[in-house]
Amino acid sequence: MNGTILRLQAPLFGMAGMLMISGEAMSAEQSQGASNAGSFAGAFFYSQSTGPDGVAHMEWFGSILIWILLSLSIAGISLLINVALANGRKSIAPQERIQRIRSMLRADSWEEALASTEHGASDFDQMVHASLSEAPHGFQAMQNRAMQCASELAAERFRRVEPLNVLGQVAPMIGLFGTVYGMIVAFGSIVASGGNADPVALAGGIGTALVTTFWGLLVAIPALAGYATIRNRIDALNGEAEGQVLEMLKRFKPEKDGKTPKTEDGGTT
Repeated sequence: MNGTILRLQAPLFGMAGMLMISGEAMSAEQSQGASNAGSFAGAFFYSQSTGPDGVAHMEWFGSILIWILLSLSIAGISLLINVALANGRKSIAPQERIQRIRSMLRADSWEEALASTEHGASDFDQMVHASLSEAPHGFQAMQNRAMQCASELAAERFRRVEPLNVLGQVAPMIGLFGTVYGMIVAFGSIVASGGNADPVALAGGIGTALVTTFWGLLVAIPALAGYATIRNRIDALNGEAEGQVLEMLKRFKPEKDGKTPKTEDGGTT
């Protein structure tokens, strides 16, 4: 009887041992996988290199380049949002203001329009005020002043958007600098190992090269795309505002017989 029990227990102990070994192996694999995932994620935020002794350490210069590009990425997104909000239709050519000033000029209330646009926040208001201020000098002076004001306002807005272009041009250069530095580190590990570098030792320098390139492109692409889009938007809205002002000024154009339209006080423009 005892022999029979022992014969039955032996396979059970063997199966239990195999399950315990399997569980330990799976836990080790999961732990290693989590460690690899963590190191992969960390590779995007800091640079590491492995020396000839196989010990990994942080590469400070490569990490600083990555952190600079991370900072530029945050700054670029903030600047892009700020510039996009500051150069909308409401700040350049608001439809409600265009309709209101047009109604004033149709009613020959050009002095009221002049007073209404004196402290106007939009570019359209500034164009109207600048052109109506030249009314005593005639229609041609009014038209020239409107076009000059439109050009000045557009140039000022373009200057405010220009940092996006600078950021888009500089970020890839920083990324390229990191790429070159990473390759120098990789080749340095080859030299240090006497020409038989371990792939793990090469991975640090190559990783720095790729990650800095990645962040440089990630900063540059939205910056340049946003710069081109916002600049075209400014150009279109500024042209629309200028066209509306010039259309309104036609009421001040001298008639064919040489007479000019009368103003509210009975004089001529």
